[in-house]
Amino acid sequence: MRTVNALLLSARPRTLPAAAGPVIVGAAMAYAAGPVDRLVLGVTLVCALLIQVGTNYANDYYDFVKGTDTAERVGPPRATAAGLVSPAVMRTTFMATFAAAGLLGCYLVYEGGIAIALIGAASIACGLLYTAGPLPLGYLGLGDVFVLVFFGPVAVGGTYYLQTGRITWQPILAGLGPGLISTAVLTVNNFRDYHTDKQAGKRTLVVRFGRSFGKAQYVACIVGACTVPLLLSVCSGGRWWANLSILMLAVAWSPMRAVLREAEPAVLNRALAQTGVSLVVYSVLFSLGWLI
Repeated sequence: MRTVNALLLSARPRTLPAAAGPVIVGAAMAYAAGPVDRLVLGVTLVCALLIQVGTNYANDYYDFVKGTDTAERVGPPRATAAGLVSPAVMRTTFMATFAAAGLLGCYLVYEGGIAIALIGAASIACGLLYTAGPLPLGYLGLGDVFVLVFFGPVAVGGTYYLQTGRITWQPILAGLGPGLISTAVLTVNNFRDYHTDKQAGKRTLVVRFGRSFGKAQYVACIVGACTVPLLLSVCSGGRWWANLSILMLAVAWSPMRAVLREAEPAVLNRALAQTGVSLVVYSVLFSLGWLI
């Protein structure tokens, strides 16, 4: 049971809205264009969550192997570094999780064709290479780009394509909203871990450019996400109710203050969770507004 509990912790539930949010948005936009296949939607959501969890497990394993997770870590404890799960078990777990996503994804490939196969393969590869390999994305400061693209336009556009069999500019642009908030989630994480990442040689954007940059990046991501629905409305000449998503700022205000004030790690941990909640609120409000 201790191992099971540790693996549940290592799944990092606070980050899972990054996987669910864009699927919600893509599904709503597809529903506005025609009928939605509920089975395909359900499998899409499960695959997205499995890839996110697999990425978190791989991060837990490779950050331990690379010596990034030490006793000085200020974030929630990592199972492998804390000795709660052996490296072998964690390695097997993330491989099994990615394999499950791949197997389920075969059904989506059957429904959506080669484009979905490429998206799925790229998503799993980038999830693994975020911390694995000689040139891991997260250690080079490229993690933000990965999160913005794959948890934004790729996820929203892929969900829309699976339901409609076509792709337009609207879901791609709309995907920038959840993609930016997902990047904000990562920014809080990197802002909190600035000192330990710097010591370990993990060159996140916050380490490369400093904590002031991290503050600006977080605010820019939140504000940028709020401008996406407005830009969509202006360009499409309608869907103004989608701008209800700006009410997400009521939830995002507290974590934004925590980042700007360089709050203690425990407060930043809450800020990370609150940013995840902001993503869910944004996605739901945008989706409801799009359907009005």
